[in-house]
Amino acid sequence: MIVERFKNEDPLPVYRRFRDQGRLAPKGLIYVSSWVDEKMHRCYQLMETDGSTLIEQWISNWNDIVDFEVYGVLTSKEAAERVTFLL
Repeated sequence: MIVERFKNEDPLPVYRRFRDQGRLAPKGLIYVSSWVDEKMHRCYQLMETDGSTLIEQWISNWNDIVDFEVYGVLTSKEAAERVTFLL
């Protein structure tokens, strides 16, 4: 899960770049879905990959106009399976 904070709370540079160049994700980094807060200051993206290298490459294409927080997440099913082993 990636939290993007648009620099200067300005989404326009992000949407312009996306319109002109696309997602700019390297091969192997899979976009799943995204949500933008109502103020248009933050975007929450769900991406899939086997490692952080591809995420770092993707971030380098955007970090001049976006600040990033990256969180590894599990599906609810995966979390339940992990907890089952602890019970």
